[in-house]
Amino acid sequence: MSRAESPSATHTHTPAKSPWSRWKRPLTLLFFLLLIVMFTLLAQRIEWNEVFDTLADFKVRTLIIASGLTLTSFLVYACFDLIGRSYIRQDLTWKQILPVGVISYAFNLNLSAWVGGIAMRYRLYSRLGVSKSNIAKILGLSLATNWFGYMVIAGAVFSSGLVRMPPGWKLSSAALQGVGILLLLVSAGYLAACRFSKRREWAIRGVEINLPSLRMATLQLALGALNWSLMAAVIFTLLPSKLDYPLVLGVLLISAIAGVITHIPAGLGVLEAVFVALLQHEASRGSLVAGLLAYRAIYFILPLLITLVMYLLVEAKAKALRIEKKPG
Repeated sequence: MSRAESPSATHTHTPAKSPWSRWKRPLTLLFFLLLIVMFTLLAQRIEWNEVFDTLADFKVRTLIIASGLTLTSFLVYACFDLIGRSYIRQDLTWKQILPVGVISYAFNLNLSAWVGGIAMRYRLYSRLGVSKSNIAKILGLSLATNWFGYMVIAGAVFSSGLVRMPPGWKLSSAALQGVGILLLLVSAGYLAACRFSKRREWAIRGVEINLPSLRMATLQLALGALNWSLMAAVIFTLLPSKLDYPLVLGVLLISAIAGVITHIPAGLGVLEAVFVALLQHEASRGSLVAGLLAYRAIYFILPLLITLVMYLLVEAKAKALRIEKKPG
């Protein structure tokens, strides 16, 4: 055995740290400090009396409409997993699939993708007898459905020029239109690959990935785009009536990318900062913050409380089944 292959050489060798690994932690801390400063300055400029007055003036009918749109959005997202069932070709009923999708989405929104999108799905699907490789496939297909749907709707909104960036922003309105065109091209490329690619299978870290059919890919893009549209419809319902829906949708799509970059659970503060920055010339800051607080309560907190009860019931049912199966 050569020295390079000996066990001692293997254990003593440590790869040199890259410059990025040394600076990653301090830069991340600096970024979060800047966010805190930005949110503090934003809070100081908000007329909080107006926020509370706006919240108190919400009509019951408005809240019911927003809640109905939220329920529809959660069901649409849960359908991502129904596509996954067809993708893995496993005999699961929609009554088994939909609760997993709804619970995972609520936990994903509030507690990050690692907790909701990944850990919760693995736990719930493993109880249904789904293998780890198939759970990974469902998860991957759900992520693809969400983000390719995002690309379609964002590409259409951005390229149309419906969203105008404020003067002085580094990203101009023309650049945003270029981003929109690029997103549409990527979406079209995905559909073309699903239709014309001769190679249909890849293996990544032991997980086999199969390229879906054109029909399934089209359904992915449609459901993904629909869910983003419903999220924007909830916010639109709760914001001042003078705002146009395409504008609200465009700002939501921009804030989603900011939320992904910051990795803050639920995009807490990021959503509000982007909406106020882009729409403060269209409506007062107080009315915008009030609508977004109501949105968080209806779309994030309420579903989390409901799905927490659903999850506890699922766990209790699973525990009862384990007790029944134990030999007397």
